[in-house]
Amino acid sequence: MAERYDLMVGLSPGYHRQLRSSAHALARAVPSPPAHVLDLGCGSGASTAALVQALTVHHGPEPTTVVLGVDGSEGMLASARKKRWPATVSFAQGRAEALGEHPELEAARAAGGLDGVLAAYLVRNVPDRDAALGAIHDELRPGGALVVHEYSVRGRIIPTLLWTLVCWGVIIPLGWLTSRNTSLYRYLWRSVLHMDSTAELEQRLRRAGFERVTTHPVPGWQRGTVHTVVGHKPHAATPTDAATDATSGSMP
Repeated sequence: MAERYDLMVGLSPGYHRQLRSSAHALARAVPSPPAHVLDLGCGSGASTAALVQALTVHHGPEPTTVVLGVDGSEGMLASARKKRWPATVSFAQGRAEALGEHPELEAARAAGGLDGVLAAYLVRNVPDRDAALGAIHDELRPGGALVVHEYSVRGRIIPTLLWTLVCWGVIIPLGWLTSRNTSLYRYLWRSVLHMDSTAELEQRLRRAGFERVTTHPVPGWQRGTVHTVVGHKPHAATPTDAATDATSGSMP
């Protein structure tokens, strides 16, 4: 489906604007200037393009941040690589749960870790969500940020009904018209229904070690269906902090 994926998402009103909204949330959350940023689950590169644009807006007119796009699908990566990118952008195939095996992240590790990770439409699609979030946490530098851009309708009656109506009335028929294959789009419908609620997703991030976890709605018709969830890896405690904690915990 990779060859027709850009066509399908291009037919979704607001798709790229929503990705840009989450990319800007990450660009605002990372330190300036960020050195290494990961687009995990980059697909055909739409989220990567949004991320590059957001980093340029928030951190300078010249793209200086190294951006790595990782996806499990070689077909999607082939589509991404066909597009024009700054020299600081590259792509690699791999699994979210196994980020520790990526040699492409060695430079980021040597610099102290990733400054930020964008995970657009990723968490819903990995077999082990907790393992993926834990792997992301391990690769971030202290103070680094994760932004999850994801569908979530569980526990919300109107968004659930709207999602089902849009899938069976628009997305699945369009999938048949463009490819004569609807399996991917029927999976999309089911996977969104089975995805965590936003409260459950926030709890997953906290269990993985993230703090200051917040959820924000995306603009447009999918408000209440697609969400931006932001979490931060805690800063490392300084010796002064440790001494203060020890003093405050002692008996008078």
